[in-house]
Amino acid sequence: MKIAVASPDSEIVRPGARVGWGARIDHHRGLIIAISALLAMLAAWVALSATPVGLYDIGSVISSASTLALAAIGQTIVVLSGGFDLSASAVVSLANVLAVRFVQGSPVEQWAGVALILAIGGGIGLVNGALIAWFRLQSIVVTLATMFMVQGVTLLIQNKPGGTVGEQFGGFLTSDLIPDKMPMSAALLIFALLVWSFVKRTRFGVGIYALGSDPDGAYANGMPVTRYRVATYALAGMFYAAAGLYVSAQTGSADPLVGRPLLLSMFTAVVLGGTLLGGGRGGCVGTVFAAMTLMITVNILLVLNVSAFFTTIAEAVILILAVLGSSIGKQSAAHECVRHAAQWLKAVRTGTRARDDKNARRVTFEVNDYRPIENTELKGRPIADWIERNREWVKYVVPAYLLFFAVVVITAIVYGPGVLASANFYSSLLTLTLFLAILGLGQGAVILTGGLDLSMPWLITLSGVLLTGLTHGMNGAAAWAVPVVLAAGLLVGVFNGVGVVMLGLPPIVVTLAANGLLQGLTLIYCNGSPQGWSPPVVSEFTNGHVGPLSLAAWSVPVFLVIALVLLHRTPFGRRVYAVGNSPVAAKLSGVRVGTTLIAVYCLSGLCSAIVGLLLAGFSSQAFLGMGDPYLLPSIAVVVVGGALITGGRGHYLGVFGGALLLTALGTLLAGTTVPPAVRDIINGLVVLAAVITLRDKKG
Repeated sequence: MKIAVASPDSEIVRPGARVGWGARIDHHRGLIIAISALLAMLAAWVALSATPVGLYDIGSVISSASTLALAAIGQTIVVLSGGFDLSASAVVSLANVLAVRFVQGSPVEQWAGVALILAIGGGIGLVNGALIAWFRLQSIVVTLATMFMVQGVTLLIQNKPGGTVGEQFGGFLTSDLIPDKMPMSAALLIFALLVWSFVKRTRFGVGIYALGSDPDGAYANGMPVTRYRVATYALAGMFYAAAGLYVSAQTGSADPLVGRPLLLSMFTAVVLGGTLLGGGRGGCVGTVFAAMTLMITVNILLVLNVSAFFTTIAEAVILILAVLGSSIGKQSAAHECVRHAAQWLKAVRTGTRARDDKNARRVTFEVNDYRPIENTELKGRPIADWIERNREWVKYVVPAYLLFFAVVVITAIVYGPGVLASANFYSSLLTLTLFLAILGLGQGAVILTGGLDLSMPWLITLSGVLLTGLTHGMNGAAAWAVPVVLAAGLLVGVFNGVGVVMLGLPPIVVTLAANGLLQGLTLIYCNGSPQGWSPPVVSEFTNGHVGPLSLAAWSVPVFLVIALVLLHRTPFGRRVYAVGNSPVAAKLSGVRVGTTLIAVYCLSGLCSAIVGLLLAGFSSQAFLGMGDPYLLPSIAVVVVGGALITGGRGHYLGVFGGALLLTALGTLLAGTTVPPAVRDIINGLVVLAAVITLRDKKG
């Protein structure tokens, strides 16, 4: 049985049908846009440059873009199959670090080391693909967890820049293909594209497009979907490793964090290159041209004497514009934006919403199932009746607390039973739990609607930097600085929500772009170096004691009650669950789906801003990257607490239990000789175990 699959940038065409110029243009639309963008930026660079731009300068651009291009090719292959790979940047870093250990010795030994590192990259992709395909898990969550695990392993191998690679390997990749005109990296990119061209013409290549176009149809037609999905991530992992190896050859050394800035650039290159997010259309040739376009953009900023801090802002803006521009064709992006805005404004004007009726029957929805199931009325024994009514969510909440108590027992064994009698232990435990509990409320609300907020890290950092920069340690300034910071968090939430609702962009794209924008804005505001100190009133809240506990520790029960009421006893909470179960059913029931989603992202932004304030107070100052360690834990506490990562199922008591568990685990490890990088590995393992164990078995 044959399967009809859309080829890159094309629609399915009947055999024997004549293809007109319009169809041909549409067939190559993504590539045409990528080349046009490259030529436009190249023309701008030539016009603005004070000196003539020659082949040597173009060769330098190709050389600079090669790392991004190789990594983005791997990301393109994954996106074409309908997935996302957030572990790409970590694999680049790992390959870069491994190069200084295995690419040594004789030329044969060096190239054998190269082959080994490529195999390791493919192996990591193999693990990603297996977890996603076999357990039917979301690629975003799996690769986010493996990203932290791989990054932790990288830091265990080498925690600071250094080392050297073999001279023959480095000399070959950095040599000139055409003396003083074209670097060897051009041949490397051509070879990579030839590999992709070969793969694309095989059954496996057709399968990649089929997975992105219609995975159910591909499965129904007998295609080995599981095997192809696993192979897709393995192939992508080899391209990430190749990017890391090229960095090693280019720099001659290793940096364990070299791949971290590439994630936003990768997705920007993929989308700008004409590949459709969601899969099924696009290709790697456009991605390579897009990577060069981004490098030329950086050069233009340098020519204009613009600070390098604007780079991430430019990439974020290009990413959003590229995603919007990808809808050009059947309907323009502008038309879509206007249509979404008109629908949303109409919903606000008409006031459609789900009405609360005390006499109405209570109805709940099964996750991923549109059939309503009525709760039966139970009478008699209150405790037994409560357990019967809440058996479903209790089943997912209890494990987090059981694991928390197990960690506490292990802590008592490791440090002695006296630690459990120490007030400082409980004060520290509850204070740190508060940070994760607040983030868990915001991230949890987003996850309950089926989304994900990746803008948390730099919103936390920006909040702390703003607090210390605006107040300079003065309590008087805190009275207006704190509201300003909270307003900034709400504004970021509005940005994310409007991007998801009114522009119809995927949450990962909007929040990743927002994270890049926030990084650039933070660096611009503080000029790369945060200034000032936290006001004493904020530091007193996190560090000062009232009796045996800190003020922050005393506030934990209060916050727990507020969160429980917000998510489980208000119309807003009911709408969040309704949207997570089925946006279509929620909309037909009169729920303001768009308004609810925007409110959810505003809540997440507000929670991130609050945590930024508290972290600045806890350490008495702000520092760059202070929010980075909280991205995975903010998701971990939600999934460990029993929430379904695809939305619709979860309870805040479980989120709070997850916050207690991860904090207790961090406290246990903090007093040992275990390196901090191990925490990322453990957190990643915890997330994977929780997602696999608590996944929707019907999914």
